[in-house]
Amino acid sequence: MALSDEYDYNCPVCCEIFKTPVLLSCSHSVCKECIQQFWRTKKTQECPVCRRRSPKEYPPLNLALQNLCESFLKERNESRSSGSEEICSLHSEKLKLVCLEDKQPVCLVCFTSEQHDNHTFRPISEVVPSYKVGQRSPVSYMIEVNGQIKQRFEKLHQFLRDEEEATITALREEEEQKKQMMEKLEEMNRHISALSHTIKDTEEMMKATAVDCVSSAPVILDPNTASPDLVLSDDLTSVRCSGNNQLIPDNPERFNIFPCVLGSEGFNSGTHCWDVEVKESPGWIIGVTTASNQRKGRVFFNTDVWSVTYRLSDRFGFRVKQKLEHCSQFMVLILTADRINYIKNKSTIDSENHIFLVKMVNSWSF
Repeated sequence: MALSDEYDYNCPVCCEIFKTPVLLSCSHSVCKECIQQFWRTKKTQECPVCRRRSPKEYPPLNLALQNLCESFLKERNESRSSGSEEICSLHSEKLKLVCLEDKQPVCLVCFTSEQHDNHTFRPISEVVPSYKVGQRSPVSYMIEVNGQIKQRFEKLHQFLRDEEEATITALREEEEQKKQMMEKLEEMNRHISALSHTIKDTEEMMKATAVDCVSSAPVILDPNTASPDLVLSDDLTSVRCSGNNQLIPDNPERFNIFPCVLGSEGFNSGTHCWDVEVKESPGWIIGVTTASNQRKGRVFFNTDVWSVTYRLSDRFGFRVKQKLEHCSQFMVLILTADRINYIKNKSTIDSENHIFLVKMVNSWSF
């Protein structure tokens, strides 16, 4: 049986004849010891030839390839022991020529084969002119040279494989870094978007709750709403309790039981504030209500009223415990229509109903 090309029996890792070859799932074969060492070094179960991942930690033996390797070694040893190194392993013909492209001795059949088509050949005696009787045969010398070339080629091939692996590893690391950077950028964009929404919401809230306060413009009281026992100043900016009912028309908008008076202008929404000078009044009530609230009778404080009171019943509002001792002290109230609904736990007030701002000066009580 003619010897096959030795490359057919070389392990892709150690470049030697297979020793206990195993068959990977990708159909490539590797020495058992070589693949285990390769996997331990790479820390991943991939084929050293095609880089495909192997699902099996212990791949099966390639018995067919192992038998071929054993037969190849046996025939090669027998051929060398019989002194027939100058016989072509493919065609069993004498090696008389050297292929300059492949750098190996060939027979006349190889010379005419398609494998060496358009190659340049020289007689062995010309390539190795120093051959003499008693020395190594030119064929043996060419085989040795060819082996050295193969060894150098394998070293170069291994170097290229290492460079390729290093390049692939660097590219993978760079890709992972880019992936992490993109994730960080996406997270930053989400934070920026959330912050933008927060700023927008805050600006809208600040606009909605902007305080409309004019310190130089006093609240003008509406005399048509004042109860008969209240006396308004000439400029309609202050009020006091006279203790006697005045003879004034009983208008539908006028209070007839509670000594109250409303401002002449109202508001629909927003945040409002005012200063109230109470001096040393023994008791007072300051607040806001809806324009539609019933002013006749004793039901006024039952609905749609938010107020603060001093030294009067809790029925009339939230009680202020601190006593205002002199006229330089002021009370500041900041109220919104929504705040009234929240505190009073009532249904939403119609936007067309006005919330009136009240400014009381001097003391008054019931």
